[in-house]
Amino acid sequence: MRVLLIGANGYIGRFVADRLLADPAVQLTALGRGDDADVRFDLATGSPGALTRFLDAVHPGVVVNCAGATRGGARELTRHNTVAVATVCEALRRSGCGARLVQVGCGSEYGPSQPGSSTAEDAVPRPGGPYGVSKLAATELVLGSGLDAVVLRVFSPAGPGTPAGSPLGRLAEAMRRAMQSGDGELKLGGLGVQRDFVDVRDVARAVHAASLSAAQGVINIGSGRAVRLRDAAAVLARVAGYGGALHELDAPPGPLRSAIGHPRVDADHASPVAYPYPDGCGSWQQADVRTARDRLGWRPRINLEESLADIWMEAACRI
Repeated sequence: MRVLLIGANGYIGRFVADRLLADPAVQLTALGRGDDADVRFDLATGSPGALTRFLDAVHPGVVVNCAGATRGGARELTRHNTVAVATVCEALRRSGCGARLVQVGCGSEYGPSQPGSSTAEDAVPRPGGPYGVSKLAATELVLGSGLDAVVLRVFSPAGPGTPAGSPLGRLAEAMRRAMQSGDGELKLGGLGVQRDFVDVRDVARAVHAASLSAAQGVINIGSGRAVRLRDAAAVLARVAGYGGALHELDAPPGPLRSAIGHPRVDADHASPVAYPYPDGCGSWQQADVRTARDRLGWRPRINLEESLADIWMEAACRI
Protein backbone atom coordinates (compact mmCIF):
# COMPACT_ATOMS: atom_id res chain seq x y z
CA MET A 1 0.00 0.00 0.00
CA ARG A 2 1.41 3.35 -1.04
CA VAL A 3 0.79 6.04 1.57
CA LEU A 4 1.49 9.73 1.17
CA LEU A 5 2.02 11.32 4.58
CA ILE A 6 1.68 15.09 4.86
CA GLY A 7 3.18 16.67 7.97
CA ALA A 8 5.57 13.88 8.90
CA ASN A 9 7.74 16.24 10.96
CA GLY A 10 4.94 17.45 13.21
CA TYR A 11 4.16 16.25 16.72
CA ILE A 12 1.60 13.64 15.63
CA GLY A 13 3.08 13.14 12.17
CA ARG A 14 6.41 11.82 13.49
CA PHE A 15 4.68 9.00 15.34
CA VAL A 16 2.37 8.27 12.43
CA ALA A 17 5.45 7.95 10.20
CA ASP A 18 7.07 5.53 12.65
CA ARG A 19 3.91 3.45 12.83
CA LEU A 20 3.47 3.27 9.06
CA LEU A 21 7.15 2.48 8.47
CA ALA A 22 6.83 -0.44 10.89
CA ASP A 23 4.21 -1.99 8.57
CA PRO A 24 6.09 -3.96 5.90
CA ALA A 25 3.07 -3.68 3.61
CA VAL A 26 3.31 0.13 3.51
CA GLN A 27 5.41 2.10 1.05
CA LEU A 28 5.66 5.56 2.60
CA THR A 29 6.33 8.90 0.94
CA ALA A 30 6.57 12.05 3.08
CA LEU A 31 5.49 15.42 1.73
CA GLY A 32 6.27 18.60 3.65
CA ARG A 33 8.01 21.95 3.86
CA GLY A 34 11.24 20.67 5.43
CA ASP A 35 14.44 19.67 3.66
CA ASP A 36 14.14 16.10 4.96
CA ALA A 37 10.78 15.50 3.27
CA ASP A 38 10.78 13.16 0.27
CA VAL A 39 8.95 15.89 -1.60
CA ARG A 40 9.01 19.58 -0.62
CA PHE A 41 5.63 21.20 -0.93
CA ASP A 42 3.87 23.91 1.09
CA LEU A 43 0.14 23.22 1.21
CA ALA A 44 -0.62 26.73 2.39
CA THR A 45 0.89 28.33 -0.72
CA GLY A 46 1.11 25.53 -3.29
CA SER A 47 -1.53 25.13 -5.98
CA PRO A 48 -3.92 22.17 -6.26
CA GLY A 49 -2.69 21.64 -9.80
CA ALA A 50 0.92 21.13 -8.71
CA LEU A 51 -0.16 18.69 -6.00
CA THR A 52 -2.38 16.85 -8.51
CA ARG A 53 0.59 16.24 -10.79
CA PHE A 54 2.53 14.79 -7.90
CA LEU A 55 -0.38 12.56 -6.86
CA ASP A 56 -0.69 11.24 -10.41
CA ALA A 57 3.03 10.46 -10.45
CA VAL A 58 3.17 8.68 -7.06
CA HIS A 59 -0.35 7.22 -7.24
CA PRO A 60 -0.86 6.63 -3.50
CA GLY A 61 -3.71 4.50 -2.21
CA VAL A 62 -3.98 6.57 0.98
CA VAL A 63 -3.19 10.20 1.79
CA VAL A 64 -2.76 11.00 5.50
CA ASN A 65 -2.81 14.68 6.46
CA CYS A 66 -1.18 15.46 9.81
CA ALA A 67 -0.09 18.96 8.80
CA GLY A 68 -1.37 22.14 10.37
CA ALA A 69 -0.72 24.93 12.84
CA THR A 70 -1.79 25.10 16.49
CA ARG A 71 -0.61 28.64 17.21
CA GLY A 72 -0.87 32.01 15.55
CA GLY A 73 -3.56 34.49 14.57
CA ALA A 74 -6.80 33.67 12.79
CA ARG A 75 -5.31 34.38 9.36
CA GLU A 76 -2.33 32.07 9.88
CA LEU A 77 -4.47 29.29 11.38
CA THR A 78 -6.90 29.54 8.47
CA ARG A 79 -4.09 29.40 5.94
CA HIS A 80 -2.41 26.33 7.43
CA ASN A 81 -5.45 24.44 8.70
CA THR A 82 -8.22 25.28 6.25
CA VAL A 83 -6.77 26.53 2.97
CA ALA A 84 -4.19 23.73 3.06
CA VAL A 85 -6.93 21.09 3.41
CA ALA A 86 -8.89 22.70 0.58
CA THR A 87 -5.78 22.25 -1.58
CA VAL A 88 -5.53 18.56 -0.65
CA CYS A 89 -9.21 17.91 -1.35
CA GLU A 90 -9.16 19.70 -4.69
CA ALA A 91 -5.97 17.91 -5.78
CA LEU A 92 -7.45 14.53 -4.86
CA ARG A 93 -10.64 15.32 -6.80
CA ARG A 94 -8.59 16.21 -9.89
CA SER A 95 -6.21 13.28 -9.59
CA GLY A 96 -6.80 9.88 -11.09
CA CYS A 97 -5.21 8.09 -8.12
CA GLY A 98 -8.50 7.57 -6.25
CA ALA A 99 -6.70 7.74 -2.91
CA ARG A 100 -8.44 7.52 0.44
CA LEU A 101 -7.96 10.59 2.68
CA VAL A 102 -7.30 10.34 6.42
CA GLN A 103 -7.54 13.82 7.93
CA VAL A 104 -6.31 14.45 11.49
CA GLY A 105 -8.78 16.80 13.16
CA CYS A 106 -9.04 17.80 16.81
CA GLY A 107 -11.37 17.79 19.80
CA SER A 108 -11.25 21.60 19.87
CA GLU A 109 -13.69 21.52 16.96
CA TYR A 110 -16.43 20.65 19.46
CA GLY A 111 -15.75 23.50 21.87
CA PRO A 112 -17.03 23.46 25.48
CA SER A 113 -19.25 20.62 26.63
CA GLN A 114 -21.42 19.87 29.63
CA PRO A 115 -19.38 18.66 32.65
CA GLY A 116 -19.85 14.93 33.15
CA SER A 117 -20.85 14.31 29.52
CA SER A 118 -19.09 12.35 26.79
CA THR A 119 -18.96 14.06 23.41
CA ALA A 120 -20.02 11.82 20.53
CA GLU A 121 -19.48 12.45 16.85
CA ASP A 122 -23.06 13.67 16.33
CA ALA A 123 -22.59 16.57 18.78
CA VAL A 124 -23.06 20.01 17.24
CA PRO A 125 -19.59 21.64 17.06
CA ARG A 126 -19.26 25.03 18.74
CA PRO A 127 -15.53 25.79 18.75
CA GLY A 128 -14.46 28.36 21.30
CA GLY A 129 -11.47 29.85 19.48
CA PRO A 130 -9.88 30.44 16.07
CA TYR A 131 -7.90 27.18 16.15
CA GLY A 132 -11.03 25.08 16.61
CA VAL A 133 -12.85 27.12 13.97
CA SER A 134 -10.06 26.59 11.43
CA LYS A 135 -9.97 22.84 12.08
CA LEU A 136 -13.77 22.54 11.92
CA ALA A 137 -13.78 24.33 8.57
CA ALA A 138 -11.21 21.79 7.34
CA THR A 139 -13.39 18.91 8.54
CA GLU A 140 -16.40 20.34 6.70
CA LEU A 141 -14.33 20.64 3.52
CA VAL A 142 -13.30 16.98 3.80
CA LEU A 143 -16.82 15.74 4.56
CA GLY A 144 -18.26 17.73 1.66
CA SER A 145 -15.57 16.76 -0.83
CA GLY A 146 -17.17 13.56 -2.08
CA LEU A 147 -13.89 11.73 -1.46
CA ASP A 148 -13.36 8.43 0.32
CA ALA A 149 -12.39 10.16 3.54
CA VAL A 150 -12.37 9.92 7.31
CA VAL A 151 -11.62 12.62 9.91
CA LEU A 152 -10.08 11.56 13.21
CA ARG A 153 -10.95 14.10 15.89
CA VAL A 154 -8.02 13.75 18.28
CA PHE A 155 -8.71 15.09 21.75
CA SER A 156 -5.69 16.09 23.94
CA PRO A 157 -2.56 14.26 22.74
CA ALA A 158 0.18 13.59 25.29
CA GLY A 159 3.39 11.58 25.61
CA PRO A 160 6.86 11.78 24.09
CA GLY A 161 7.46 14.77 21.87
CA THR A 162 4.84 16.89 23.62
CA PRO A 163 5.69 20.48 22.62
CA ALA A 164 7.33 22.49 25.40
CA GLY A 165 4.84 25.28 24.74
CA SER A 166 1.78 23.09 25.27
CA PRO A 167 -0.02 23.07 28.64
CA LEU A 168 1.46 19.75 29.77
CA GLY A 169 4.85 20.70 28.37
CA ARG A 170 4.78 23.97 30.27
CA LEU A 171 3.72 22.20 33.44
CA ALA A 172 6.70 19.85 33.14
CA GLU A 173 9.03 22.77 32.45
CA ALA A 174 7.74 24.68 35.49
CA MET A 175 8.37 21.60 37.62
CA ARG A 176 11.87 21.17 36.19
CA ARG A 177 12.72 24.77 37.03
CA ALA A 178 11.37 24.36 40.56
CA MET A 179 13.48 21.24 41.13
CA GLN A 180 16.55 22.83 39.58
CA SER A 181 16.31 25.89 41.84
CA GLY A 182 15.34 23.88 44.92
CA ASP A 183 11.92 25.52 45.30
CA GLY A 184 9.83 23.72 47.88
CA GLU A 185 6.58 24.87 46.34
CA LEU A 186 5.17 25.35 42.87
CA LYS A 187 2.32 27.78 42.24
CA LEU A 188 0.03 26.80 39.39
CA GLY A 189 -3.29 28.02 38.09
CA GLY A 190 -6.05 26.60 35.94
CA LEU A 191 -5.73 23.07 37.33
CA GLY A 192 -9.48 22.64 37.72
CA VAL A 193 -10.11 22.00 34.01
CA GLN A 194 -10.59 18.41 32.88
CA ARG A 195 -9.35 17.03 29.58
CA ASP A 196 -9.37 13.72 27.74
CA PHE A 197 -5.68 12.87 27.26
CA VAL A 198 -4.67 10.25 24.71
CA ASP A 199 -1.10 9.13 24.08
CA VAL A 200 0.32 10.23 20.74
CA ARG A 201 1.45 6.65 20.01
CA ASP A 202 -2.15 5.49 20.39
CA VAL A 203 -3.16 8.28 18.00
CA ALA A 204 -0.66 6.90 15.47
CA ARG A 205 -2.22 3.46 15.85
CA ALA A 206 -5.64 4.99 15.13
CA VAL A 207 -4.34 6.68 11.98
CA HIS A 208 -2.87 3.39 10.80
CA ALA A 209 -6.15 1.59 11.48
CA ALA A 210 -8.12 4.30 9.65
CA SER A 211 -5.81 3.98 6.64
CA LEU A 212 -6.67 0.30 6.36
CA SER A 213 -10.40 0.62 7.08
CA ALA A 214 -13.37 1.64 4.96
CA ALA A 215 -14.77 3.90 7.69
CA GLN A 216 -15.90 7.36 6.64
CA GLY A 217 -17.12 10.48 8.41
CA VAL A 218 -15.88 11.66 11.81
CA ILE A 219 -14.36 9.38 14.46
CA ASN A 220 -13.29 10.54 17.92
CA ILE A 221 -9.87 9.49 19.19
CA GLY A 222 -9.41 9.85 22.94
CA SER A 223 -9.13 7.86 26.12
CA GLY A 224 -12.82 8.19 26.96
CA ARG A 225 -11.94 9.58 30.40
CA ALA A 226 -11.59 13.18 31.52
CA VAL A 227 -8.72 13.88 33.92
CA ARG A 228 -8.47 16.96 36.11
CA LEU A 229 -5.25 18.85 35.48
CA ARG A 230 -4.44 18.99 39.17
CA ASP A 231 -4.47 15.17 39.16
CA ALA A 232 -2.19 15.14 36.12
CA ALA A 233 0.13 17.57 37.95
CA ALA A 234 0.20 15.27 40.98
CA VAL A 235 1.10 12.28 38.80
CA LEU A 236 3.80 14.31 37.07
CA ALA A 237 5.24 15.32 40.46
CA ARG A 238 5.32 11.67 41.51
CA VAL A 239 7.08 10.41 38.38
CA ALA A 240 9.50 13.37 38.56
CA GLY A 241 10.27 12.77 42.20
CA TYR A 242 9.27 16.33 43.10
CA GLY A 243 8.59 16.42 46.84
CA GLY A 244 7.50 20.04 47.05
CA ALA A 245 3.99 21.37 47.53
CA LEU A 246 1.70 22.16 44.62
CA HIS A 247 -0.34 25.29 45.30
CA GLU A 248 -3.28 26.06 43.06
CA LEU A 249 -4.07 29.71 42.44
CA ASP A 250 -7.15 31.36 41.04
CA ALA A 251 -6.64 32.81 37.56
CA PRO A 252 -6.60 36.59 37.33
CA PRO A 253 -9.18 38.33 35.15
CA GLY A 254 -8.40 39.86 31.80
CA PRO A 255 -5.13 39.92 29.84
CA LEU A 256 -2.92 38.50 32.62
CA ARG A 257 -4.28 35.04 31.86
CA SER A 258 -1.79 32.67 30.21
CA ALA A 259 -1.27 28.95 29.64
CA ILE A 260 -0.40 26.30 32.22
CA GLY A 261 3.27 26.33 33.09
CA HIS A 262 3.90 29.76 31.60
CA PRO A 263 5.82 31.76 34.21
CA ARG A 264 4.51 35.14 35.22
CA VAL A 265 5.91 37.44 37.87
CA ASP A 266 3.19 38.19 40.41
CA ALA A 267 3.67 40.92 42.97
CA ASP A 268 2.07 38.82 45.70
CA HIS A 269 3.98 35.59 44.94
CA ALA A 270 7.70 34.99 44.77
CA SER A 271 7.43 31.82 42.69
CA PRO A 272 6.39 31.60 39.03
CA VAL A 273 2.63 31.50 38.46
CA ALA A 274 0.86 29.65 35.66
CA TYR A 275 -2.69 29.81 34.31
CA PRO A 276 -5.28 27.93 32.26
CA TYR A 277 -5.70 25.64 29.30
CA PRO A 278 -6.01 27.77 26.11
CA ASP A 279 -7.94 25.46 23.76
CA GLY A 280 -11.36 27.13 23.87
CA CYS A 281 -13.02 24.05 25.34
CA GLY A 282 -14.01 25.37 28.75
CA SER A 283 -13.76 23.39 31.96
CA TRP A 284 -14.56 19.90 30.66
CA GLN A 285 -13.98 17.65 27.68
CA GLN A 286 -14.36 13.90 27.38
CA ALA A 287 -14.63 11.85 24.20
CA ASP A 288 -17.13 9.15 23.44
CA VAL A 289 -14.82 6.66 21.73
CA ARG A 290 -17.26 3.86 20.94
CA THR A 291 -17.18 4.62 17.21
CA ALA A 292 -13.40 4.13 17.11
CA ARG A 293 -13.82 0.80 18.85
CA ASP A 294 -16.64 -0.37 16.59
CA ARG A 295 -15.42 0.91 13.23
CA LEU A 296 -11.64 0.86 13.58
CA GLY A 297 -11.17 -1.90 16.16
CA TRP A 298 -9.13 0.66 18.12
CA ARG A 299 -8.76 1.17 21.84
CA PRO A 300 -6.20 3.27 23.73
CA ARG A 301 -3.43 1.18 25.29
CA ILE A 302 -1.07 3.62 27.00
CA ASN A 303 -2.14 5.12 30.31
CA LEU A 304 -1.64 8.73 31.31
CA GLU A 305 1.07 7.95 33.86
CA GLU A 306 3.28 6.49 31.13
CA SER A 307 2.57 9.49 28.88
CA LEU A 308 3.49 11.91 31.67
CA ALA A 309 6.64 9.94 32.51
CA ASP A 310 7.78 10.38 28.91
CA ILE A 311 6.98 14.09 28.99
CA TRP A 312 9.00 14.43 32.17
CA MET A 313 11.95 12.46 30.79
CA GLU A 314 12.27 14.91 27.91
CA ALA A 315 11.80 17.98 30.13
CA ALA A 316 14.41 16.74 32.61
CA CYS A 317 16.97 16.38 29.82
CA ARG A 318 16.72 20.06 28.80
CA ILE A 319 19.57 22.28 29.88
